[in-house]
Amino acid sequence: MSTCSTASRELDEPVAGTAATARTWLLLEQSGPWGPKALTSSHLDPALGRALEAAASGTGVRIALIRRSGRHADRGTSATRQVYAAHAVPGSTWLHTATTTDPERLLDLDFAALGRGHSGTFATALGGRPHEGAPLALVCTNGRRDRCCALLGRPLAAELAVSGVEGVWEVTHLGGHRFSPTVLVLPHGYAYGRAEAHAVKEVLHSAREGRVVVEGCRGSSAWERPGQAAELAVRSEVGEYAAEALTVVRTDGAAPRWEVLVAHTDGRRWRVEVAQGSSLPPRAESCGSALGSPARMDVVAVREVTMAALAG
Repeated sequence: MSTCSTASRELDEPVAGTAATARTWLLLEQSGPWGPKALTSSHLDPALGRALEAAASGTGVRIALIRRSGRHADRGTSATRQVYAAHAVPGSTWLHTATTTDPERLLDLDFAALGRGHSGTFATALGGRPHEGAPLALVCTNGRRDRCCALLGRPLAAELAVSGVEGVWEVTHLGGHRFSPTVLVLPHGYAYGRAEAHAVKEVLHSAREGRVVVEGCRGSSAWERPGQAAELAVRSEVGEYAAEALTVVRTDGAAPRWEVLVAHTDGRRWRVEVAQGSSLPPRAESCGSALGSPARMDVVAVREVTMAALAG
């Protein structure tokens, strides 16, 4: 039986510029099954889920539920839950951790401050502290949103966990079901599509050393889709893989064409032309959805520019 991920793979749909957008990620452990909108259709109190959605709206914070790989029984006990917050903007990247037995305490967070990259509210509200372990590998497994996430994501998460990879969690939704299995790596916020266990291990090894693997990368969640594609194109063009080296300074224009200014910490700058195209022939963006032509980000040109040219 054909699935959305099978069609996308067979048609060789590009993955660059397809990552979910979030400057800051807030992750709450929640065992048990997840519905299509996990914050309000899981064993988390739906009223709390709605309140968290409202609190995060427009702040640059994206909330997701996480759980360990394996059976997802939820006996309704007041177990201690793991909470993470990660800011993915280069130059101010961090990953902090906390535990709580009362998820309502997340409402005490200053979401606007979190979105701006200020970790103090996470420490004040939840006793958060810097995460000292391995980078996190979040594998989308929510089959209630799309069956590909369960059929492909859950085996990947299980394989990574069984092989002893640290920091592996199942996560509710990363977008782009047709690129399953999809993985988000924190703290730097780079997402990957069509992931395989050996590739994820390489990505995590690189992340631990502060480097980015470009192959299979969908982009950094810190940038909008044109910026994601532009930044990856510059990395490939100049062979720069240090996670903190590049920043999307500005994006000018509007669909279907943008000019993105990408800056290096050493002072170099590039203007990148990005055009929005349509992925053809038509295919389903999610299993069971109607056929469509998903938008794709095509890099038209990468040009290094001088400071004099920028001033002009």
